[in-house]
Amino acid sequence: MRWGEGARALIAAVCTEFAEFAEFTVDGQVGDGPLDWDGYAAARARATERTGETESVVCGRASIGPTAAVVVAFDFRFLGGSVGTATGDRIVRAFDEARRADLPLVSFLATGGSRMQEGMLSLRQLQRITRAAAGVRRVSVLGDPTTGGLWASLGAGADVVIAVAGAQVGFAGSRVRPVADDPAYTAEGQFAAGHVDEVCAPEDVAEAVAQWLLLLAAQPGATAEVPYALGESTPATDGWPAVRRARDPRRPRAQAYLDDYFTTRRHISGDRAGGVDPGMLCGIGLHARGPVAFAAQAGTATTPAGFRTATRLIRLANRVDIPVLTIVDTPGAANDPAAERAGAGQAIAELFAAVAASRVPVTTLVIGEGGSGGALALCAPDNTWITPDAYFSVIAPELGAAILKRPADEAPATAAQLRLRPQDLVELGVLRGIAGLRRW
Repeated sequence: MRWGEGARALIAAVCTEFAEFAEFTVDGQVGDGPLDWDGYAAARARATERTGETESVVCGRASIGPTAAVVVAFDFRFLGGSVGTATGDRIVRAFDEARRADLPLVSFLATGGSRMQEGMLSLRQLQRITRAAAGVRRVSVLGDPTTGGLWASLGAGADVVIAVAGAQVGFAGSRVRPVADDPAYTAEGQFAAGHVDEVCAPEDVAEAVAQWLLLLAAQPGATAEVPYALGESTPATDGWPAVRRARDPRRPRAQAYLDDYFTTRRHISGDRAGGVDPGMLCGIGLHARGPVAFAAQAGTATTPAGFRTATRLIRLANRVDIPVLTIVDTPGAANDPAAERAGAGQAIAELFAAVAASRVPVTTLVIGEGGSGGALALCAPDNTWITPDAYFSVIAPELGAAILKRPADEAPATAAQLRLRPQDLVELGVLRGIAGLRRW
């Protein structure tokens, strides 16, 4: 799939069917526009001659893979893909159509931002578009370039953000930013900073969009099923062996559970605030009953970015009405100075609140270490389960012994007193039950 050939080439490369909204095939602008900008009409005429389009976006109803959607595709050749009042009219109409038909909307961006020849009337289209987008499931694809207000509204505001490899992406365009050439203004730089979910080669974009639409549009089940246990079949007989078993590097981790649970899945990445935690795996996958959103700890100390990414995932699941599965496996929240500066306490509090306020059901499985509040923040209050080779504790036994001013060699005895084994936790009423092995 080649990029940069115009809106219709993009549509042809991604969509199996497309029907343009008929009333948008003519130009709604008259003369030199609302500001009477000398030469504006001539510039539009030249853009139409070059592209065959009457505006910088083409909008219509499409099929992408097996899923119906509404598509908004930008043509950078038309005045740099800029947005004026007529462009805003088209995009708002596209969102209205998506809402009316209960369809997701995919935007393919290639834009330099607002159209100067229409002044503030152009800029305020960002407000119109954002208001029109409320409640619509959205995927944005960031082409080269995606800069200015459209990145900061239609692009970054989507539920899932895909960037084309090598694309220039940033709020500041190349002619107005203080540094001419910096990785921060690229698709890869935005991904590293947690602002983009995926970076795809051009030839992979169609498949990525089709899979995301399938996940966002599928009929969800009522509640996520509890995954089967993949490790030990019976719990440890004492507290310290339970801790050692959970810390065993050979124990199945989150990736193994996600592979076993989902037939297909895609990941979101980043907290949208400059942070990425590779130890927090979040996304949406297809399970037997339908789509399930997941947030899974991968066995490391969870950073504030990880907690915020999980919060973002749960809020996304609530917007698109998909049940959530959380997988707990962490020694605890990161407690280094960087984590404190990044707002560890606030990030954990936001996740607690997101789980508590979730309208969609949340199912939790503890598969390894359940380390204090950093683990509990992901847990469903009334639907948390545990595998036989896991434990859950108010604090790690070694740290508990230290707080109680006990010698280090009393950590095993402290583990027994904490009653952190799976069977202890079920007996205490903290957890609902112990996950079973698959019965073939």
